[in-house]
Amino acid sequence: MAAKVFLTGTTGYIGGDFLYLVSEKHPDWDITCLVRNSDKGATVAAAYPKVRLVYGDLDAVETIEEEAANADIVYHFANCDHEPSANAIAKGLARRPSDKPGYWIHTSGTLILAWETIELAEFGNRLDKVFDDWENVKELTSHPDHAPHRNVDKIVLAASSDKVKTAIVCPPTIWGVGRGPDNTRSVQIYNAAKAFLKRGKAFKVGKGENIWHQIHVADLSELYLLLGEAALNKGNPATWNAEGYYLAENGPFVWGDVLQEMANVAHKKGLLQDSTLESLPPRDAEAFFPNASFAIGTNSRGISIRGKKLLGWKPVKRELVEELPEAVDSEARLLGLTHGHAAEAAGEAA
Repeated sequence: MAAKVFLTGTTGYIGGDFLYLVSEKHPDWDITCLVRNSDKGATVAAAYPKVRLVYGDLDAVETIEEEAANADIVYHFANCDHEPSANAIAKGLARRPSDKPGYWIHTSGTLILAWETIELAEFGNRLDKVFDDWENVKELTSHPDHAPHRNVDKIVLAASSDKVKTAIVCPPTIWGVGRGPDNTRSVQIYNAAKAFLKRGKAFKVGKGENIWHQIHVADLSELYLLLGEAALNKGNPATWNAEGYYLAENGPFVWGDVLQEMANVAHKKGLLQDSTLESLPPRDAEAFFPNASFAIGTNSRGISIRGKKLLGWKPVKRELVEELPEAVDSEARLLGLTHGHAAEAAGEAA
């Protein structure tokens, strides 16, 4: 019998890339996707005609609960702060027969590791705390309640049981063009590029010495796939529930260094007058980049060991700076500062 898999967030960046990969690797899986409306559904159906669609937003809790109850695996890629949908998944999976546990693979956000920067208001400053998901996994499952995303992490962890097996995947800065049917754009790097181009000058938050980790979206999807395959192998060799927390990174970077290189790229392309990276206080930075303090001014340091050690996960794409020219070009086109090849060709033809 084909595995029954229920996915949310597949028109988004992470979920869409995973839908691409799982459709390539497991055409035998019976996949159902939650989509908000017929327009979103048409986008998914055009690319993946075998996928079953159910309609509703994240507040369609009865639909979500029913689909979770009928699924062997639930992948929750949508809003990681949305409590009603998380509660609905928990209720649905709890309805499964005791001899057939359901698996919940939930996407959290690595800003949860940044609570100390936020609490101390050390934006732009380097903090030395580094989490890991192996020897110190209990730290990841016991963050303070005021940590970002902790509200839904707690729902997932509370649902864990012999009947409901849970895994939380926590990716950091994600880069790379997604392969999904709708949104293929990451957030932090692209929003920083947009802010630089609109302002006409590059900037960092404070000293820009704060550190995050990074992962390419295709490497991230591979981890999700390995967890799903483990779920269908009675959970092995993955760990679940209290030890089911998976950081998903492939090396650290300093935000000031990356933003400086972005400024260099934009200057070389003639989009900025110079490559100076100005230091701005958090409030001033947020005038040009909403939530800049959190997005590019915090520390989010966590080493992924569990997926590599247990599942043989091997991320292969290492350099975040590879994405910077694409980010700058894309945002320049969206702002009307440059034109793509198609537009230029059309102009020449006219």
